[in-house]
Amino acid sequence: MSRRCELSGKGVLTGHNVSHSNIKTNRRFLPNLNQVTLQSETLGRSFRFRISASAMRTVDHRGGLDAFLAKAKDGELSPKALKVKRDIEKAQAAA
Repeated sequence: MSRRCELSGKGVLTGHNVSHSNIKTNRRFLPNLNQVTLQSETLGRSFRFRISASAMRTVDHRGGLDAFLAKAKDGELSPKALKVKRDIEKAQAAA
């Protein structure tokens, strides 16, 4: 399982620990990922995603999973999230 947010695409960054004597050692900055269940109002079911805390706040701010996926770029989404986005678009077009 990769350390990448399924909705925002946020992943691992690299940098340095810098000591008092200015010695640099490599380190990794990991995203704050959480396993969450998000409800789709259009499809009437829930989906489990591994997303970052910042993406969770953005989903709440935009008004839920359906609204978030409508504005999200396809390149940032995981294949699972992209399938959910397509299903939501089909359901909205049929309604």
